[in-house]
Amino acid sequence: MRSSPQDLNDLLRRCHAIAGLTLGQLAAQLESPLPPDLRRDKGTVGQLLELALGASSGSKAEPDFPHLGVELKTLPVTQNGKPLESTYVCVAPLTQVTGLKFEDSWLCQKLSRVLFVPVLAERSIPLAERQIGSAFLWQPSAEQWRLLRQDWEELMELISLGGLADIRGAHGKVLQLRPKAANSKALTEAVGAQGEPILALPRGFYLKASFTAAIVRQQFGQP
Repeated sequence: MRSSPQDLNDLLRRCHAIAGLTLGQLAAQLESPLPPDLRRDKGTVGQLLELALGASSGSKAEPDFPHLGVELKTLPVTQNGKPLESTYVCVAPLTQVTGLKFEDSWLCQKLSRVLFVPVLAERSIPLAERQIGSAFLWQPSAEQWRLLRQDWEELMELISLGGLADIRGAHGKVLQLRPKAANSKALTEAVGAQGEPILALPRGFYLKASFTAAIVRQQFGQP
């Protein structure tokens, strides 16, 4: 396990050192086995980058680099830099949500400062040959915070009123709520349509691909 980066400059130096490497090359450097594909190991790329950069939070409810207040997010992209999928942020609370404020939410803490690491990940490219791009730090602008807050509050209101089953991926402008579970048996407590306790699949908050695409365009000056 690499030591945690001392400061933001140290973290960005580490990012620069791995930019341009393939996942196979990085895995070899770290002596970490790489599966042939991600069908059963979806978290492999993120774990590899955490190891390379010295992330320390693990599965704790805090940013990946807690002493820097930085969350690490892998961003699978096409040759043109377009994100291939939505970006998972954190688990969504499904009970005891009345009175919860956006500023106190786990989502708000996770997104206060994000290190995005693009990875060329078109499905035609074998996993070991996928290339790591130029990482960058992102903090939401006032307008981005407004959109995130608006979506979060609308989704949390639906959850609190028993509308969990009615929430679809199309809800929200920049944020979506989707099932997040290892399998269909991994159920958790939630609120039913009549306010009764029910069991449901856990849900997670995801940044929509259109939102992260705009972040990438802004960062790299793309039209």
